[in-house]
Amino acid sequence: MSSDVDIIGARTLRDLRSESLDAFGPRSSRPWLAIDLEEIDPTDDDLALWLGALPCPVVGLGREQRRADLDQACDAIVERPETLVSIAATIEASPIAAMTFVQLLRLIEGLGPDQALTAESLAYGVLQAGPEFDGWLRQAKPVAGAREPGPAVMIDRRAGELHLTLNRPGNRNALSLEMRDALVEALDIARLDEEIGTVTLRGAGRCFSVGGDLSEFGLAPDPATAHWVRSVRSPARAMTAVGHRLTVQVQGACIGAGVELPAFAAEVIAAPDAFFQLPELKMGLLPGSGGCVSLSRRIGRQRTALLGLTGRRITASTALVWGLVDRIDG
Repeated sequence: MSSDVDIIGARTLRDLRSESLDAFGPRSSRPWLAIDLEEIDPTDDDLALWLGALPCPVVGLGREQRRADLDQACDAIVERPETLVSIAATIEASPIAAMTFVQLLRLIEGLGPDQALTAESLAYGVLQAGPEFDGWLRQAKPVAGAREPGPAVMIDRRAGELHLTLNRPGNRNALSLEMRDALVEALDIARLDEEIGTVTLRGAGRCFSVGGDLSEFGLAPDPATAHWVRSVRSPARAMTAVGHRLTVQVQGACIGAGVELPAFAAEVIAAPDAFFQLPELKMGLLPGSGGCVSLSRRIGRQRTALLGLTGRRITASTALVWGLVDRIDG
């Protein structure tokens, strides 16, 4: 394990609590804390409140649940020290995004879906105007793919069933503005027509979706206008209205929005080759297609944070154990 990862025990925690809050988080010497849950003083009644108020990610190492409030105060819990290395890399590259991500997940635990989506959009807009996203955008310089024929979302109405297909396989069903608007309009059909009892969503081609179309990142006139657009033209909001009738079938890459949106569905069916990933923090952003809301409600705040803070891929079998998918078919 990298020597840069400092795992903190009870004595160091006691010393740290005398520090002011600006000693933690971005541009400080402690952009995050990794604490050894096995060494925590079980009689320290105020520790959980202090950890939960820190402006930085708090990651617990260990499996023992000696105190539920301390476990809950952690933004993520890992069993292996090796996992801390990938978390450290993400946080050190994007400390502002990491801080904002875990603060948002803490905030929305008690909010309804509409309020939580608004909070997510506001946090996303803050990071859109931040230096980490600007640095990623300048370096990445993503290029748009070739335009594909046909509708971005195919719609097939069969009596009381509505079948939707993301239809940009050449671009791996990246969620472009065109596809976003088409998906919202398609889901509105189900929302407005009570005779539609079931809605099925799938992706054409080898993968369900690789997430937002990177070539369109940074094209919004300003973060405030982008927040307004997300408030009125959001597939996540449309999915919350029909989620109880929605089944999503996924295969191959389910990245960013490609995992965030399916998580709103009542049932997610995965092909054996499906894998899931949240890479947004490495771009200086956080999951902004509803994932902070949908994933935290499906798999919990801590596993959602773990996906974002590591950026790692998880397989369909792991997703099934976590509850991110409901069954594997194929």
